[in-house]
Amino acid sequence: MKVKIGIIGGSGVYDPEVFEVKEEIKMSTPYGNTSDDIILGELEGVGAAFIPRHGKGHRIPPHMVNSRANLWALKELGVDRVISPCAVGSEREDFRPGDLVIVDQFIDFTKNRNYTFYDGPKTIHVGMADPFCPELREIFIREAESMGVQYHSTGTYICIEGPRFSTKAESRMFKNYADIIGMTLVPECQLARELEMCYVSLAMITDYDTWADHPVDTATVLSTMAENLDKIRELLKRALPRIPDKREICDCPHTLDLAGA
Repeated sequence: MKVKIGIIGGSGVYDPEVFEVKEEIKMSTPYGNTSDDIILGELEGVGAAFIPRHGKGHRIPPHMVNSRANLWALKELGVDRVISPCAVGSEREDFRPGDLVIVDQFIDFTKNRNYTFYDGPKTIHVGMADPFCPELREIFIREAESMGVQYHSTGTYICIEGPRFSTKAESRMFKNYADIIGMTLVPECQLARELEMCYVSLAMITDYDTWADHPVDTATVLSTMAENLDKIRELLKRALPRIPDKREICDCPHTLDLAGA
């Protein structure tokens, strides 16, 4: 089955009641195995490939997700647009648990990940001034607005190594530079850029980071995420049919033309 849209997200994003499964496939890549079998199917009549980022049962911690394999496999299947739902913490009072953020910038605070497909002898330097596809962002902003959900059309995501949460000192520092915090955006988004894929991050706020009076804990994250998954599912149902077949507006398909590749 040929698909052009890929979704990399938590297993809760996948809803068998609305996602019509056609097949599940196992793929090996030059970079190892994907996080799990890839589910191919249709959502609102639109073909899509779904990869549970942490594997079924959430067995892969964030610092061990094989993003190179996940993105490579999607590219091999014909995917040129990647949608990335994720759970994040908030660094701001007005970015509240339950809010959705359509991310427009990130800060990388990870330490030990595989950040590129170009480990040598060839080297490229992809531009990341504006890391996310403007066309995809606009589509999801419009649909979030039409749904009437609480959302933020911009937001800076600081990505930490994990799997631990921040100390209070770290969190107070992050508050000066970022709106939300998570563990999975990097290197996923920049690997997609190297493959000339359009990429959008749909960040769902599950908690306030440790600067707040009520420090983050796993139980709170999971509870809030479960309560708000319906928003993400509905947003995907509305937005996927709005994604045009051809990529004619953004510069994502021409990334390597400007990177010396």
